Amino acid sequence: MNMNPCHSNDVPSSPVRFRTRVVMVGDVPMGGDHPVRIQSMTTTPTMDTLRTVEQAVRLIQAGCEYVRITTRNVKEAENLTIIKDELKKRGFNIPLIADVHFNPAVAETAARIAEKVRINPGNYLSGEKIQPDASTETVRQRIREQLMPLITLCKDHGTALRIGSNHGSLSEWVLARYGDTPEGMVESALEFARICLGENFDNIVISMKSSNTRMMVYSSRLLVQRMLEEGMDYPVHLGVTEAGAGEDGRIKSAIGIGTLLREGIGDTIRVSLTEEPEMEIPVAGMILQSAIGGQRSAVSDRQSAVGSIIDYQRRITHQVGEIGGTKVPVVATDESIPGQVIAVRVSSLTDEMLTTLKHNPDAVLVAESEFDTCHSELRTLFRKLNDRHCLTPVVIKISYPRMDPHQLLGRSSIDFGSLLIDGLGDGIWIDAPGHSLESINHLSYGILQGSRCRFTRTEFIACPSCGRTLFNIQETLQRVKERMGHLKNIKIAVMGCIVNGPGEMADADYGYVGAGPGKVSLYKAKTIVRKNVDEKDALNALEELMRLNGDWEGYDE
Repeated sequence: MNMNPCHSNDVPSSPVRFRTRVVMVGDVPMGGDHPVRIQSMTTTPTMDTLRTVEQAVRLIQAGCEYVRITTRNVKEAENLTIIKDELKKRGFNIPLIADVHFNPAVAETAARIAEKVRINPGNYLSGEKIQPDASTETVRQRIREQLMPLITLCKDHGTALRIGSNHGSLSEWVLARYGDTPEGMVESALEFARICLGENFDNIVISMKSSNTRMMVYSSRLLVQRMLEEGMDYPVHLGVTEAGAGEDGRIKSAIGIGTLLREGIGDTIRVSLTEEPEMEIPVAGMILQSAIGGQRSAVSDRQSAVGSIIDYQRRITHQVGEIGGTKVPVVATDESIPGQVIAVRVSSLTDEMLTTLKHNPDAVLVAESEFDTCHSELRTLFRKLNDRHCLTPVVIKISYPRMDPHQLLGRSSIDFGSLLIDGLGDGIWIDAPGHSLESINHLSYGILQGSRCRFTRTEFIACPSCGRTLFNIQETLQRVKERMGHLKNIKIAVMGCIVNGPGEMADADYGYVGAGPGKVSLYKAKTIVRKNVDEKDALNALEELMRLNGDWEGYDE
């Protein structure tokens, strides 16, 4: 379903959420008319009950509504009972989510204790060795055999289930059948959902997560389309995995999560930052406020204004100087735009102006809009240009009066990112009085990079840490940034363990992945090239690997 971006549905300025069923997670309902819920995940070892409880309390006090906890084995699953009891003693009756990956037995134990269990269909059957050429019916039967005990337990205990596809950890069967695509992400989860539906178990949530914002947005859109086709209405969890830290992590999260919230998709969100988990909660709140004005938005019985683009295709334009055509989108100012600049408020653009633009190959349109009306105005503009076969390059200019840096980051990332991610726009212009040109330029290039349109600095893919992490991920990421932060057009993944590491760094050029206490494995793309390097030597080894592959030479320190 590769559709021209200019044919994407106009998204209303007043968001309308797709109506889903209500799923109970403990006493906190999700979906339906309920607010979009905020969740996060503890980073402490699950068997360290006191530290886990204290971190959970900090999350709750920050506004977290569901707390997810790493559950690697049966012993950790059983310890959830002690964690719950201690939280209740302190007056907190928060729903707990057990995060399970490889072992069905762990999920079954957790289903008796936690209010919700998260499984990853890509590795839930990892021990089954399903061959890539297996038939659909064979795969479905294998899944059913493994899943039925968990479904039964979830029914008996009122436990919710999240079926969470992760880009990079799709099964060999899915990759062979669908490739590394949004369709593969969706089918990976829906095979599980269909079995649940057949067993009259509807207390499920589905998610499509990736560190690649395009993949995350496209697969979530396709998920909703496919659910509508199959008569499903399950709540959708949103998150950009391994977003990293600081401004870049916030920009990527805002682009991915905010784009979908604006389109009516999303009933619960998690921001994954390589920082203390309680720092994720205000960022999630900022994204909700920027995207839909808070935690609530109107819910409709009709289909929401779901975007139709699931495969990137940039709008075709003339090239004028360094803008448009095959050139990467630019960060624009008054002095930087070549050709005949035609600046106009989008709301004032007439049919006569559009005709003039069409017949002027030297024109560059600066489409000006205010932040509160820009989304619907600009989508309509691009549709009109497409309808008239007008190939004029467009610089998007949006004005943000009286916004602090926190608000500006959230609004501008969503406003520009939601268009760029669909191939719309040849340049961006953030008009923000009171903010320095340096800070605006830094934010602008961050938005282009977070939208995967232009890479001007090192891209760091880093997990937020959890109970599986084998080293201090925050300190390690900072060291890697200090050593490698000068490189351009390079993606480096810093991952705490092998559960999500090799999978979620699918887009990375290099990977630094925890392999055991004090040990690190190094990857070139998806291939492991050095195993069990002592942590004290790993950074030097990573630089050596990059130099050997010619990815260090030629960059300024």
